[in-house]
Amino acid sequence: MTSVLDLAPVIPVVVLDDADDAVPLARALVAGGLPAIEVTLRTPAALDAIRRIAAEVPGAVVGAGTVLTPGTVTGSVAAGARFLVSPGWTDTLLTAMRDSGVPFLPGVSTTSEVVALLERGVTEMKFFPAEAAGGRAYLKSLAGPLPEARFCPTGGITPASAPEYLALPNVRCVGGTWLLPADALASKDWGRVEALAREASALGGARGA
Repeated sequence: MTSVLDLAPVIPVVVLDDADDAVPLARALVAGGLPAIEVTLRTPAALDAIRRIAAEVPGAVVGAGTVLTPGTVTGSVAAGARFLVSPGWTDTLLTAMRDSGVPFLPGVSTTSEVVALLERGVTEMKFFPAEAAGGRAYLKSLAGPLPEARFCPTGGITPASAPEYLALPNVRCVGGTWLLPADALASKDWGRVEALAREASALGGARGA
């Protein structure tokens, strides 16, 4: 599979309380040009949502977010997750994600964590929580000494700040929740979600080298 970071400029970060919303939501995101979808394991509906998207939305590349343990790695892949995202990492979790056979983005927020992952042969990472951890200025400062590290910053990113992140040479995509307003989900306004996805997919031109 193409690198998760290169599938689209924005990876929607999805929190679903009702698995019945998973398929229409995923179809709207894919129709809007965002095939990579991160379903976070924060609700009881998450694994069923991943399972349904994997089975019923062929254009979607569904992944599991908030992966914290080897058990959630196994359960996510069994449900059909094609990539894994964690907010942080340990050697135990990293080994489980590596052994899963699917691409993964371990979370980092410090230079030492980035160096430790590079030492282990991992070059693609989630930068989280992006804004709280230093934002664009921090990532820009890492590009010089650690040019091989590539990031998907997530956490506090908005439609206004996303292009500025994407312009950085070490950022290939961003994670975002703004595509999924609570009122749109509550009213099942999939047309609005598709329109927001289309706007986000157009940010691809802002990507750095």
